[in-house]
Amino acid sequence: MSNNTNSTVIVSAVASVAASAMLIRSVTNDLLPSEVSDYFSSKLYSLRRHLSSQFTIAIEEDQGMMWNQVYDAAEVYLSTKASLARHRVRASKSENDKSVAFGIDKDEEIFDDFEGVKVTWSFVRVFEPVTNRHDYSNGGNGSSKKVVKSYELSFHKKHKEKIFNSYLPFVLERAKAIKEANMALNLYTVDNENEWIPGVPFSHPMSFKTLAIDADLKKEIIEDLDKFVKGKEFYSRTGKAWKRGYLLYGPPGTGKTSLIAAMANYLNYDIYDLDLTAVDTNRELKNLVLNMSNRSILVMEDIDCTIKLQNREEEDDDDDKEKDNTERDKKNSKVTLSGLLNAIDGLWSCCGEERIIVFTTNHKEKLDPALLRPGRMDMHIHLSYCTFSAFQQLAFNYLGVSDHCHFHEIEELLGEVQVTPAEIAGELQNKNNAEDCLPDLVNFLHNKKMVEGK
Repeated sequence: MSNNTNSTVIVSAVASVAASAMLIRSVTNDLLPSEVSDYFSSKLYSLRRHLSSQFTIAIEEDQGMMWNQVYDAAEVYLSTKASLARHRVRASKSENDKSVAFGIDKDEEIFDDFEGVKVTWSFVRVFEPVTNRHDYSNGGNGSSKKVVKSYELSFHKKHKEKIFNSYLPFVLERAKAIKEANMALNLYTVDNENEWIPGVPFSHPMSFKTLAIDADLKKEIIEDLDKFVKGKEFYSRTGKAWKRGYLLYGPPGTGKTSLIAAMANYLNYDIYDLDLTAVDTNRELKNLVLNMSNRSILVMEDIDCTIKLQNREEEDDDDDKEKDNTERDKKNSKVTLSGLLNAIDGLWSCCGEERIIVFTTNHKEKLDPALLRPGRMDMHIHLSYCTFSAFQQLAFNYLGVSDHCHFHEIEELLGEVQVTPAEIAGELQNKNNAEDCLPDLVNFLHNKKMVEGK
């Protein structure tokens, strides 16, 4: 007898047993007392479950008084599979989402494949009696039932270990990444009460694709960011807080703010813009850092001139000098260098994870060395005058050209004059096409060369 014949016989036998079980249950319900009927029904259910090769995991929306994170992950993960549904899907979008999310509706099934293992997802919605008079599906207006929603994950019994140990963790991690990628970015600022408030949704269009900085430097920054995002295990293994500091320095107009915007869009991180002049004490500064969300960027622009940060030696000397109460109160009400260092790199800095700290300055030499050491500012990024690769990006952004007969001359001139990307951008936006614009840019660079005496 062939394997197909054997399979057919087995399926027929199981079907026959199931049909018989349903018939017996129907008869017992009609003829026997409820206690006896319930007993036989439970035994028949156990028999049917024993004969089935399927195993099902029920993932309910709630777990007591708390939200079930596995349910949430299943909903997010299945939103990417909703197109596989045959007849019906659900659509939703919140203010914090970038796009519409889809999900399977009741009576629909979605099939998934994980490393060769076939699984089936279904959405279940049932009505259950209410055990708490306040727990009503319609807001407590007297209904006696509540809606219980769940996802059911079914698969062959022999794959239980793989589903438990590999597939469900995969769904959780994948859902986390999907959720983070779909969240709209926010730009936070400090209010008069020294608390973070969302300013406006962060919709800056700058990306690494359009950022006009040296091509090799851009590649180096992207690789460093990728390494940081994937470094959770490394930071845990080495006993370091999962954070990274970047110092952006160079002349005005070289792209420091644009780089920050590109970093935020690349990582999908919120930005916390901190003006130290708006913070009165070290304690308030620490609280602000503690109240940042994970996966965020803390930005302190022009760190050398926002406030005068005393170095630690000066602070110690001041403590030894006699001062009147007014002077002491004034000193204690200002952010100090020690306070800043403790906020970004002290014990409290490990209370959040996957955070980036960015300082910008036009004058790196004015900063205290304590701010610059690795662990605080791990990568020092010099954004200098416009290189030819940066010009090529600007030319493509503004004029849509990647090559032109004037490019060679412009490349030579950029090696002889100091001009910022902002200055180049200003020239490129004066005309709408390369034929009119690039000759004017050449003249601009020649004039700048004459002024510089080169």
